[in-house]
Amino acid sequence: MGNLFCKGKNYSRWKRRPMMSFIHNQASPTHIGIRTVEAENVCNFSTHSDLCISIATWNMNGQVSFEELADMVGSNREFELLAVGLQEAPKERKVATLLKEALHENYLNYNSLDTHNMIGKVIMGSLQLYLFGPSNAKRSSITELKMDKQSIGGFGGIIGRKKGAVAIRINYKGIRIVFISCHLSAHASKVEERNCECRHISHSLFSKNWNPYSRPSHITIWLGDLNYRLQGIDTYPARNLINNDLHQRLHGKDQLLQEAGRGQIFNGFCEGTLTFKPTYKYNKGSSNYDTSYKVRVPAWTDRILFKIEDESDIEATLHSYESMDEINGSDHKPVKAHLCLRLIRQRRLPPIIENSNSIINSNNNNNNINQLSS
Repeated sequence: MGNLFCKGKNYSRWKRRPMMSFIHNQASPTHIGIRTVEAENVCNFSTHSDLCISIATWNMNGQVSFEELADMVGSNREFELLAVGLQEAPKERKVATLLKEALHENYLNYNSLDTHNMIGKVIMGSLQLYLFGPSNAKRSSITELKMDKQSIGGFGGIIGRKKGAVAIRINYKGIRIVFISCHLSAHASKVEERNCECRHISHSLFSKNWNPYSRPSHITIWLGDLNYRLQGIDTYPARNLINNDLHQRLHGKDQLLQEAGRGQIFNGFCEGTLTFKPTYKYNKGSSNYDTSYKVRVPAWTDRILFKIEDESDIEATLHSYESMDEINGSDHKPVKAHLCLRLIRQRRLPPIIENSNSIINSNNNNNNINQLSS
């Protein structure tokens, strides 16, 4: 599992709580690291799924405009929940207002009434997470709604680039979901710091009022500016591959996939294939990579991951995973995903079969547990 603390960091100690660890519990004990999944482009909304979720993450670099938020949200409404995680965002009131206006504007353009309202938000300075749900949803659809935040450092820069994570835990229509939006330490050399921050966040969120009898989430969705870079390649060879649409050859250089493959972080998580170009660092106002004196190596710093706690309980289908190259207001490109969930119903066998099997098990001196009765 690696070191659980970063040397030189003033992190408070925590008691180990297995159910609260979002990055170490694996869906499959034989799988280490992040499982890459292909996106199934066709989503039959509300036909084959119990819940569809649209997820967006964007490091805004302190800038915001209505037009770009509207482009990021889009006009497609084939989802019930919309989660928007922002890093280096301006003041919360401005962002929240513009997000609501962007949703409303797109609804009007979509020839529809408002169908989604904000049902939860959590703010830690420039690190923000918003959750929207159907405006016509019954109150009984939400049986749990909790927020938490975890800082992993101080402030930096003019706008206060807060590092850490904000999270929302919700039980929506019987599906227990944890959304985590994070902003981790920058710079290519800070790999172990980022690993440690992931572990600290994982074990700290929702731990203050931890209930040992509460049921774990069905799925954890982790998004944000994770800040993992490309390792072992210089900027110009990397850019040449990207310019020739060969950026898939850079997957093996990705620090996040490397560290997960070593078993350090995100065991059992899934991620869509990185078919889009690295999302950082761009010249603001363009789709050209950094031309400053630093000429930074492009990297997939902005990611969306998810983990199913028990694959016998719920099925997840990823329908899209993409960057939004047309949005140029930041040095990062937004990333979006569309994820649909289906609860796997436990079918109860007819009573005559259950009873007959109970008799068989009794005749075997109760050596076996009756697997057919619930």
